[in-house]
Amino acid sequence: MTASSSGLRDHLGYWLRRLSDEVHSRFERELAQHGVTVSQWAVLITVHRGDATTTREVARYMDIDAGAVSRLVDRLAAKGLMTREPDPDSRRTLRLALTDTGRDLAPRLAEIADRNDAHFFASLDPAQRHQLEEWIRRLLGEAHPQPTPPPTT
Repeated sequence: MTASSSGLRDHLGYWLRRLSDEVHSRFERELAQHGVTVSQWAVLITVHRGDATTTREVARYMDIDAGAVSRLVDRLAAKGLMTREPDPDSRRTLRLALTDTGRDLAPRLAEIADRNDAHFFASLDPAQRHQLEEWIRRLLGEAHPQPTPPPTT
């Protein structure tokens, strides 16, 4: 054993993973009571809020593979929560839409997400919470920089 070597608990990544696992596991258990996984919820709420409306847009928004989103949409459609509808502006594009059941369920699941966040982060005041989010976003941005868009002329 080398005393000068850093240990597992000396790494911030370890603590971030532990926190992430705890937040995710609790949320997963709550969502399971409604027959939805965290990944399915992410697609459902993204479409519900209008943040993205196609498989490709959802994949970009969530920063995951479009094939994974397509499989999640298949599962949500099988549960009667989401449909794919033709885009009136493009024959090649299918728009994602929530069914009536999906529209009713999405806000209830968002409340569960809010309660889960409160459970873990209520000890932070709003400014601290905002600062933590900013730090995490900054670190993620530094690890995965977005391409700079070309200048508009």
